[in-house]
Amino acid sequence: MTTTKEPTQETDDLLLERQLCFALTVASRSVVGVYKPVLERLGLTHPQYLVMLALWERSPRTLKDISESLLHDPATLSPLLRRLEEAELITRERVPGNERALAVKLTEKGAALREQATAVPGEIRQRLQLSREEVAELHQAMTGLIAATQRHNSL
Repeated sequence: MTTTKEPTQETDDLLLERQLCFALTVASRSVVGVYKPVLERLGLTHPQYLVMLALWERSPRTLKDISESLLHDPATLSPLLRRLEEAELITRERVPGNERALAVKLTEKGAALREQATAVPGEIRQRLQLSREEVAELHQAMTGLIAATQRHNSL
């Protein structure tokens, strides 16, 4: 039989409920789960939605540019882009004069999908029962956390 010691500050820090990684993992999976049925109506997965958001901001963009914006490896994005191209939402072409660079561009169908997507943020806020301000606060906190991890990873 194992006995547990009286909790101390050190052992309390090891409680699952105090782990930042655990809370972030569960929150991420849960939030993406809330997006899933909303995005299915658009015919998009969550990763595809992120790519489309980047392209709705600016199109065309290079694969490298999208990769940097989404903090994803280009190899991870390639299958996503292929499926978006098969759905006729984007085109992919080599950049003239730079055979290594891939330009990703919205099609008319992809650009038109933006109109339907404008309802997504409001529906997500409603499903999560969060105000625009609360979402902005959470986003700011997560952006700060991302910046902290990038600073650490660049050391």
